[in-house]
Order: sequence, then C-alpha cells, then structure tokens
Amino acid sequence: MKFAALETSTEWCSVALWLDGEIAGLEERAGNRHSELVLAMLESLFRQARVTASQLDAVAFGAGPGSFTGLRIACGVAQGLALARGLPVIGIPTLESLAEESGAARVVACLDARMREVYYSALEKNNGRWHEVIPAQCVPPAEAPPPPGEGWVGCGNGFEVYGSLGLAKVIPAIHPSAVAVARLAGPRLAAGEGVDAALALPVYVRDKVAFTIEERRAG
Repeated sequence: MKFAALETSTEWCSVALWLDGEIAGLEERAGNRHSELVLAMLESLFRQARVTASQLDAVAFGAGPGSFTGLRIACGVAQGLALARGLPVIGIPTLESLAEESGAARVVACLDARMREVYYSALEKNNGRWHEVIPAQCVPPAEAPPPPGEGWVGCGNGFEVYGSLGLAKVIPAIHPSAVAVARLAGPRLAAGEGVDAALALPVYVRDKVAFTIEERRAG
C-alpha cells in the first residue's frame, strides 16, 4: 500500500509518504505559508521516492483541531488528490498525532488555540492504539481538566504559552507531524477505515474564529 499524508494544523507544514510500511517525510516551519508550500513539498517527496500521485492507494490528513485555515488546506489537498482517482481518505485527529509524535504512552496534548484558549486532550496508548481519557476540547487553560493518575507527559505549544498546567513533565516543542499521521493511518487504512473523499471533513472543536471588536477592546 502507498499513501500520502498531510499535516498543516499548526505553524508547521509537513508531508509524508507511506510506502509498504516505510515512511518518508518532509516538514518546514511555515507560519501562514502552508498553501504555498504543501504541494511543492509533496511533489519533492514524490520525486525523492520515485513515486507519482497516480500510484497512491489512499490519502491521510491531519483532521484537527487546529488552525481553521490549516485544516481546510490539508482536507482540500487530500480531497483533490483522492477525488479524481477514487481513493479513500482518512482524517487523523491532530491531538492524537501529537501524542504519537511524543513517543510516550500517556500524553496530555495541548495546542495554543489563540483567544486565551487551548485545544486539549489526554490520551493513553493501549494495544498500539490511542484512547481518549479526556476528550478533545477547547477550553481556557485554567479550566483544562487534570488527567487521572500519574505518568502523564504534556506535549504541544500550549504549554509554551501557558506553562505546565500542573504537570510534572512537559515538552512544548513537540508538534503534530505528517509522519505521525502516516503511522496512525497505515493500520486503519489496511482495516478499511478510509472514507469517500467527499465525506472527509476537518474537526474544528471550536466554531468561533476570532474575538469581536468589543472583546478585543475589553482585553
């Protein structure tokens, strides 16, 4: 099986190729340039691997939560690659790929959601699959529910902005990646969990995009 993976939900833009269990990836800190970079990076990866889009069997993407624009870019590119070829698409939750990238087994995933809120979840890996102990949510940092028990590692830039949130160990620099998306998507695609490209959707968690003028004036 061969498939492409995309992750553009944060300031990082990354792409990956799964080639029969082997994964190759590229990433770049993009700021707001994801739309300029993602296709060129994917084409570069195709050339390095000597693979063409016509040889793909599926497409995976980071589904969110995260940057609204970034999520739409990843989903749109995934649909564009898949629709013309009738390929299945699978969306992988951003906080799950963040947990996968950490290498830990119990992860509190926390991304800065702007507007004084974070995207937050606690995930635990059992039998090779992540399970939500605290479901993905968008909350003010002070209201983020503490995970039960011990041994949790905090990962994501939410900890860089808002501190440790009571955790003993945090690694703010870890970010979701297309390589992690590919690792998570491989077994699921093999199990037939992909969907028609038209049914692939981002997972926003929060509907509000920005403060109103009154809210900004109020600080």
